Amino acid sequence: MAHIISLCNQKGGVGKTTTAVNISAYLAAFGKRVLLVDLDPQGNASSAFVKDKNQLGKTVYDALVHGDDPFDVVKKTRFSNIDILPANSSLAGATIELVGKKNREFLLDELLKKVKKRYDYIIIDLPPSLGLFMINALAASDRVIVPIQCEYYALEGLAELLRTMGLVKKNLKVKNQIMGALLTMYDKTSPLNRAVSKEIHRNFPGYVFQAVIPRNIKLAEAPSFGMSVLHHSPYSHGAKAYRKLTEEIIEILEGHLVKKPALTA
Repeated sequence: MAHIISLCNQKGGVGKTTTAVNISAYLAAFGKRVLLVDLDPQGNASSAFVKDKNQLGKTVYDALVHGDDPFDVVKKTRFSNIDILPANSSLAGATIELVGKKNREFLLDELLKKVKKRYDYIIIDLPPSLGLFMINALAASDRVIVPIQCEYYALEGLAELLRTMGLVKKNLKVKNQIMGALLTMYDKTSPLNRAVSKEIHRNFPGYVFQAVIPRNIKLAEAPSFGMSVLHHSPYSHGAKAYRKLTEEIIEILEGHLVKKPALTA
């Protein structure tokens, strides 16, 4: 049965999509069967694994809004072990269309129940908002990873997200857990970055990943090639950081260390 992990933060530009794409790539490199679910109307996660997100045919929109069979929507990618439930701009108005649906908070959960036996991991990428998509993801997920940029308002945003998660768990009776906060775009030469990192560790002891994602040019340019950093620049600092994060995730969820994946696509 699949481990279902959501990448959540109501703030944009913190590395949710970059993290979803790269842990999916590394999990697949470790031999895990992965489904990446793109719930962001921008469809940036989809762009990393499909050639043209605007020529997809059916997308996650059709599965959620029209109830299409998810097996008709899931797409194979050009990379081994990675499938994707893709998104594009058609998803932008879906929250309005879903408002009147019965059990609208559990639509994603019901959808994933149909496919999760096929996968070891399901990774959910979300838009930067505390809306219906995030509620659906929290209801469907076992674990939540919170990417955090080391900046002044990081702790405030994390506290708000934890409040939202608490309300969702209380009112919808779901049992997801915070897997950890992930420090992203970290610059060890920045006094502010170091100070924020220290505060996050102090306020959330035991809930911060050991892996830290640095500011890295190869990470930044990989999306322009439609690739994960593993496939674009496997020896870069960014690639090594995401490999370490993926090893940590597997060790937490499966209770064992893993062999190093091949560094070539």
